[in-house]
Amino acid sequence: MSQAQNITWHQSAVTKEDRRKQNAHQSFVIWLTGLSGSGKSTLANELAKELYQRQVRNYVLDGDNIRHGLNKDLGFSDEDRKENIRRIGEVSKLFVDSGTVVLTAFISPFIEDRESARQILGEGEFHEIYVKCPLEECENRDPKGLYKKARKGEIREFTGIDSPYEEPASPEFVVDTHVSSIEECKAQVIAYLESKQLI
Repeated sequence: MSQAQNITWHQSAVTKEDRRKQNAHQSFVIWLTGLSGSGKSTLANELAKELYQRQVRNYVLDGDNIRHGLNKDLGFSDEDRKENIRRIGEVSKLFVDSGTVVLTAFISPFIEDRESARQILGEGEFHEIYVKCPLEECENRDPKGLYKKARKGEIREFTGIDSPYEEPASPEFVVDTHVSSIEECKAQVIAYLESKQLI
C-alpha cells in the first residue's frame, strides 16, 4: 500500500482534552475480542446502553457492520484481516480524539494486529477485553449459522475452524460468557471501568 506524499498534519483548534472536559468523561477504546458467537456484539451493545444512560458518549464499531461499508473491499485472508484491524484502529483513534468512548466488537484473531491497534492509540486509551467462550459453546450457539457452513466447507478461513484464534496473552480484562450471563459480564466491565476511574 503506497503512502500519500506532500501531506501535513493540521492541528485542531479544539483539542481532545477540551472535548473530554466538555463531555465530563474520559475517551478510550474498549476492544472486545473473541470467537464468533462468544457474545462480543451483544455485550458491546449492552455496554453502550449502560454508558448512554450514564450520559457517557459512546459508539459501537461492529465487525459485520463495518464490512458493509468502510471495509467492504476486504475479504478474510490474513492480509485482509490485518488491514481490517488497522483501519478500525485508526477510526477508533478519531473517535477517541472526539471525546467518545469506542466499543469495538471484532474477532481480531491475531495478537500482533491487536497490539498494532493498541499502538495507534495513546497511553491508557486501549482496553483489550477478552470475551472468552469455548469453541464448542460458540458452535452450539452458532447465531449466524457460520460454524455449520464452515464445517461443511462452504466458508473458508473461518476463525476457530481452519483459521487460528490467538487468545490475548495479557488483556486488561476477561469476561467468560460461558460462565456468566451478558448482564453479569456487563456489570463486570462497568466495575472495571469504574475501578480505573474511566467513567
